[in-house]
Amino acid sequence: MTDTPARLLSLLSLLQTPREWPGSELAERLDVSARTIRRDIDRLRSLGYPVEATMGAVGGYRLVAGTAMPPLLLDDGEAVAIAVGLRAGAGHAIAGVDEASVRALTKLEQVLPPRLRHRVSTLQSATLALTRGDGATIDPRALTVLATAVTGTQRLRFGYRSGSGEESRRQVEPYRLVSTDRRWYLVAYDLGRDDWRTFRVDRVGEPFATGARFTPRALPSGGDAAQFLVRSMARTQPRLELDVSFAADAAHVAGRLPGHMGVPEPTGPDSCRLRAVVADSPEWLALRLALVGREFTVHGPAELAGCVSELGGRLTRAASPMERAASPMEKGQR
Repeated sequence: MTDTPARLLSLLSLLQTPREWPGSELAERLDVSARTIRRDIDRLRSLGYPVEATMGAVGGYRLVAGTAMPPLLLDDGEAVAIAVGLRAGAGHAIAGVDEASVRALTKLEQVLPPRLRHRVSTLQSATLALTRGDGATIDPRALTVLATAVTGTQRLRFGYRSGSGEESRRQVEPYRLVSTDRRWYLVAYDLGRDDWRTFRVDRVGEPFATGARFTPRALPSGGDAAQFLVRSMARTQPRLELDVSFAADAAHVAGRLPGHMGVPEPTGPDSCRLRAVVADSPEWLALRLALVGREFTVHGPAELAGCVSELGGRLTRAASPMERAASPMEKGQR
C-alpha cells in the first residue's frame, strides 16, 4: 500500500481494535516493511493519537485512551450502523444502556453529514423495537471486560453463580459472546473443568483479564458459537416424548408450530397426530400447542398434560369475572 494517507487510515482502523498488534503483523496486513510501520506510528502520534508500544515477545502497538482523543474514523456504513445500534440499545438488557444510548446517539447525530442523518432518521421512523421488561440486566462494564478478553485472546477469571445458586470461581479461555432472547452468554473453554462451557453473563461476577494470552481452540463438532450455544442449551433441557392429536389437518398444524417440534401425520381429513422427541419445557410446549388454535388432546407426557390443564384453568379463571358480571336476569333481558 503506497498511498500514505490511505495507509495511515487503514493503520488507525486496525489500532482501534482493542488488542496489541505486533509490528510484523501490521506490516503484513498493510503490505509494507516494519520500518514503514514505525514511521507511520510516529506520524499518528504527531497527530495526537496516543499509540503505546510495549516490548517483549508478545509486545506490539495499541491505541490507548487519551485525554484529547481525536475523533474516531467511521465510514458511511459504520456511522449508520452505530446510530441504528444506539437506537435499538434502549430496549436491550444491559443496565443503564437506554439512557447512555440516547446521549451517545444525540452526540453522533450532531456530527453526521446531512445525507447520513437523513438515512438514519428514515430508518428509525420506519421501525419500532418490541421490548420487554423481563429478564435480568447485566453490568455494561462486565460485558466490556469480557468482550475485550475475547478480542485480545486473554484468559479470564470470574465468580459464577449457577442456576441452583451454587457459587464457584472460574478460569476460562473466552471464545465468543452470544446475545439471544434478551440474555448474553459467554462461550468459553473452562480450564478447571477441562471442557467447553456456556456462562450467562448476568451470573458472572467481577470478571478480570489475567493478561495471559492463549491460542484459541476450535469448537467441538464445528459450527460457530451461536450453534454451540443452541446445542448446549438443548442438552440442559429435559427431553420429552411428545404425543398430541389435533382436530385439524396436518398442514394447518405444521404451519403453526416450530419446525424442531416435528411434522404431524394425517389421521383423517381433518385430524392429525404429532409424535416427536423435543428438548423444550412443558410450560412452553403447552403455550405453543394452544397457539395452534384448534382442539387437541395430549396423550403424553404426563407433565405436559398437567401444564395444559393448568393453563386452561388459568385462562378460564381469567374470563370468570366477565361471566359473573352478567347475571342470569340480565342475560334474559338482552
